Amino acid sequence: MASFLILYGTGEGQTAAVARRIGEKIAERGHETTVVDAAETEPDLEVEDFDAVLVGASIHAGTHQEAVTEFVRSWRAVLAAKPTAFFQVSLSSASEEGRTQAAGYVDEFVETTGWHPDRVGLFGGALRYSEYGFLKRLLMKQIAGRTIPDVPPADESGDVEFTDWHEVESFAADVAAFVEGRLGVAPPASDPSERDS
Repeated sequence: MASFLILYGTGEGQTAAVARRIGEKIAERGHETTVVDAAETEPDLEVEDFDAVLVGASIHAGTHQEAVTEFVRSWRAVLAAKPTAFFQVSLSSASEEGRTQAAGYVDEFVETTGWHPDRVGLFGGALRYSEYGFLKRLLMKQIAGRTIPDVPPADESGDVEFTDWHEVESFAADVAAFVEGRLGVAPPASDPSERDS
């Protein structure tokens, strides 16, 4: 069993949801996970105590949360010695056309922080129209219409989610397998009935 720190920054809650799902999927493999909002990080958080670290951030107005950037800068030397991953949540990642822009944000983050994660995941975000004022709702609808060719249907509240949860779960499994291999931690035991086939 390995211990994973999953630290994230979120603007409207979608990155928090992605971080929790990643934590759940890694925990299902028998590992210990700690999911922490970068804005609420306790001063006594000891990153050294974790076997692996995942860092997540969302993009708002072309930038990541400052708390995430500062965390990575502060802990860069420790992160360099561990298996790590970075995941980013943005509207840009919701379409193939926008993925180049989303990858550019990751490149800027790497350049700004000097940290080179072992794995990177790009996930579509969400539009929380129900939480926006009139002007922001209008602006976000225009941005979505220009950048995302196929906007999925809204839920009952009018919100639209672009996150591919299967992709998030695949990323979590890939990162967990990478960490298991790097640390020499045995993957979870399979179902005994599967071993005889």
